[in-house]
Formats: sequence, structure tokens, C-alpha cells
Amino acid sequence: MKNPLDSAALNAAIENVHRAGMPGLFAEVRDGDRVWRGAAGVADVTSGRPVTADMRHRVGSITKTFTAAAVLQQVESGEVGLDTPIGRYLPKLVPGERGDAITVRMLINHTSGLAEFLPYAYPSLKGMPVAADTRPQSLDDHRFTRFDPVELIEMGVTAPAVGAPGGAPGVYSNTNYLLLAQLLEEVTGTAAERYITRNVIERAGLRDTELPAGPYVDGPHSQLYEAWFGMIDPPRDYSVYDMSYAGPAGSLISTVADLNRFYGMLLAGEIVGPSSLAQMQRTVPVISQEGKTIDYGLGLHPMEGPGQGTFWGHGGTVWGGGALAMTRADGQRQLAVAVNMQRWNRLDSSGKPQPHPIDGALATLYRLAMYG
Repeated sequence: MKNPLDSAALNAAIENVHRAGMPGLFAEVRDGDRVWRGAAGVADVTSGRPVTADMRHRVGSITKTFTAAAVLQQVESGEVGLDTPIGRYLPKLVPGERGDAITVRMLINHTSGLAEFLPYAYPSLKGMPVAADTRPQSLDDHRFTRFDPVELIEMGVTAPAVGAPGGAPGVYSNTNYLLLAQLLEEVTGTAAERYITRNVIERAGLRDTELPAGPYVDGPHSQLYEAWFGMIDPPRDYSVYDMSYAGPAGSLISTVADLNRFYGMLLAGEIVGPSSLAQMQRTVPVISQEGKTIDYGLGLHPMEGPGQGTFWGHGGTVWGGGALAMTRADGQRQLAVAVNMQRWNRLDSSGKPQPHPIDGALATLYRLAMYG
């Protein structure tokens, strides 16, 4: 388990991701009291402005861990039952038999069977999850669209189910987390964003983390370049974007330092209690948005290297940006990485994403950062 923090090797690995084609990326790795921060490449391909390790960044579905933690706080206070049907709390949003069959736990671990709303909100993505059947124009159409979460939920609830409630494997769906935000609002009497800010973000002492109200990222940040499998060439900047389509499922802005601080505190039992953390680490098989089957808990998923112990955390993507945060179960080794381009893999003649040098370079960086 002794993984030295090799600064020279980490500097080389992060530089190699940039050389492989990533415009810019930055990271923080912690090993006990030792901290390495690094950055490579540019935050703006036009001006050549460099990325720095302290930049604020859209971290996508890493938001789900924050939302799940907020719900588990309400479970601890007795306001929410993990295995209580969602129809007891939100009968109008999930009516009838499904409301009786889908529990709060099934929403958090993506076993509800509720469909993803994105292909309905973004018409050019209606071919999801088949990348070749999608087109990127909706991304531009909805840059400043202010979505109503209840309307998005309705799209997911009325769409054909992707599985039976509680069935395995589950299917990853943002609809689940928009419902959890409505649940928080129902039981706390305050907007989910405000509750999560007060009880998760501020409790963890995160100074550079927020759920944004508008389309801009405040403070130093990178542009975010979306390639959409080679269909946007050159990749286009989507850093200015109304994130109401994601809300408490994926709109969070943070820094790599804040992410490591948050996951360290979460795994130490300082955001939710030990029994809630144990629930978060109970996994089920779930089909990810990339079509891979992963183990997924309650807003957390594990990564494991052979003989290296289990890391817990989450990844996230938005239009143009991505992040991964992973913390070893003992809290001693941590990684948070942010990248400023997404969907760099072009499609082959059969419509499958082709391997790209970025993939291998990122995998090497992750491995070195986590396992030494």
C-alpha cells in the first residue's frame, strides 16, 4: 500500500495527456500530508492562456455525490426513508404504481428504471446512447435555455421505462437526481441548491464550490471544448452555458482542491454518519451512459487496482468539460483531475468510438496518481 508521491512522474504523466491532444488539464494528488498539484496545456486555445491547478471548473455528475449526501442527511434526521416509495413524497411527479414501486434508494443508485430525459430535452440527441445517431446542434440551441426541472422530470417519467424498479442491472439516469432534488425541497421546505449549499458545501468548508444560478463560471477558469465525436471540428467552447438542464444532477462548479477535501471528509464520516456512508458504499451493477456496466452505490462508485485497495468517488462530464475525483477508502490517497475537452474519440465506420491517445495517457495518469 506504500505509494510514493512521485512529482516528476506525475508532471510527466499530466504533460503526456496534453501532448496526446487534450487542450488543458489540471490535477491535485494527496498522499497523507503530502500534496502534488500540476497543470498542463492551455485554458484558451485562441490566446494560449495556460491552465493552472487552482482553476474553478464544471465537474458534472460529481454533483451527484453532494446531492446523495444531502438526501442521506435527511434519512439520518428521520425525514426520509431510504426504502420508502417516492410516490409517498412526490405523488404528482411519479404517480400510480411506479410511485409505489420506486424507492428513494432506487433513485440514488439508478435502479428506478426511469429513462434519461436528455434525449427528449435535446432533440438532436434523441439517438442516445448510440453516438452515431446523435448530432450536436441542440447544444447550441439550448445554451441559454432555462429548463424547468419538473418538465424535465416529466420527460423522463413519461418516456418508456429502461427497466423494472429495483431490477439489475440498473441504468444511469439524470432523471433520478432531479427527482431527489424535488424530494429535498419537499421535506426541507427550501430549494435543493440552497440546502446542499448550506449542509454539504459549507459544512465541508469548500470555498470555491457552488451550484451556479447563471450561465457563467466566476473566477479563474478554463474554456470548455466540445468535440462531439469529431462532429464539432475544431471543438467549440461551451464554458458559458445555462446548467439548469443538469441542476443538482450535474451543475456543480468546484476546484480539484475542494473535491479532494470533500471526498476526504465524506469518507471520514464528517458529512454523513458512518451508517450512511456504509449505505453509500453498497453497490449494484449499473449501465453507465457510455454503455459500460459499473458498480454503483448511493452517489459513489468504486475503482480498484490489483492489490491496491478500493478508491471511492465519482466522475462527471458537461458539454466540453470533465472531471474525476477518487479517494482511497482509508482517506490517505486522493486524486482529482479536471480536463477541458470532451468526446474526443471519433467514430469508426460502424459508429463505435475509436481509441484515442488521450485515453491511454489519462489512464496512465490516473493509475500513477492513485496507485503510485
